[in-house]
Amino acid sequence: MSAPLFGPPSEQPAVFVPLGERSYTIEIGTGNLNRTARFLLERRRARHAVIFTDEHVEEPHAAEVVASLVEQKFDVDLVVIESGELSKSVETAQELWQKLLDLGADRRTVVIAVGGGVIGDLAGFVAASYARGIPFLQIPTTLLAQVDSSVGGKVGVNLPGAKNMVGAFWQPLGVLIDTDVLGTLPDREYRSGLAEVVKYGVILDAEFFEFLESHLGELNRRDAATLRRVVARSCQLKAWVVSQDEREETGLRAVLNYGHTFAHALEALGGYSGLLHGEAVAIGMLCASRLAEGLGRIDAALTLRQRQLLTALRLPVAVPPEFDAGALVRAMSHDKKAEQGRLRFVLPTRLGHVELVGNVPEAEVFAALEAGDEQATA
Repeated sequence: MSAPLFGPPSEQPAVFVPLGERSYTIEIGTGNLNRTARFLLERRRARHAVIFTDEHVEEPHAAEVVASLVEQKFDVDLVVIESGELSKSVETAQELWQKLLDLGADRRTVVIAVGGGVIGDLAGFVAASYARGIPFLQIPTTLLAQVDSSVGGKVGVNLPGAKNMVGAFWQPLGVLIDTDVLGTLPDREYRSGLAEVVKYGVILDAEFFEFLESHLGELNRRDAATLRRVVARSCQLKAWVVSQDEREETGLRAVLNYGHTFAHALEALGGYSGLLHGEAVAIGMLCASRLAEGLGRIDAALTLRQRQLLTALRLPVAVPPEFDAGALVRAMSHDKKAEQGRLRFVLPTRLGHVELVGNVPEAEVFAALEAGDEQATA
């Protein structure tokens, strides 16, 4: 089956994720956080909500969600977590399980994640595991979370040496996206999300990639109409993949990890405190593309197009010099796509199509990393 076609924009886009009894809708709008209570009540007759957010999102976004729920007579508890990838840990999850217990949460309670990917992944994992599973709602406030991590039900926490190694598949009741909140994002955070947007064009939709190339000005100035279309298309593509392979059993969902084997190694070696996730993905995509070149799967022109687009979107494209290639390759052996210690990578065959490739010689991986170093100093 092929991905859905890239059609004209919709004024009020909504994306349906068809997963049988776990199906849900992604609502994409502008200035729609005040619809939170209605959005939730359309899906679950609940009266107790526990909102997980971080210190950067508490005001104004989480506060607006609280106000919407209080207006509809919800019993609301707000839990503020320290921002950053280091909070996505087993230790923080344990603290939140205890917090839910202290708040009297039960299976009629709804957990609401208001924040970026860290909050969504962490809150979803806590919801999936507390009382053997309670419902949760995703309200992503970063571009990266809106186009990627809030959709598909992957939730989890990091171990010190491996990202997302502890987790579950736990689909949300729904995803409520307000593109207005992107106006408050720091520039670096916004551009981090654009890396995941570019990824969708490379792996599934050449026409979408061309759209991004031709709308650089709008993307760089955060044009509202362009962002609604970009978010909607990204969600549509991810929803299609998830509907075909919800739990990564056929291998199709692995295509969403293009560039991520390299990226996760960069993040882990940086202690989750250096590169942002999307920055690591941008670098990782170019590493993966050079690896595909070295294996004779694509020519240099496709790598160049990716590099030019990512550079125009002001994303990093070279492995920072402080990272040792040998240490990166060793870290990749912990990747979830690895089989019995042998590395596997998602690699392009043409623009809009990638494949999961096993038995990749380590020498080729080193060559892809070292070629990036040469380009960075050229």
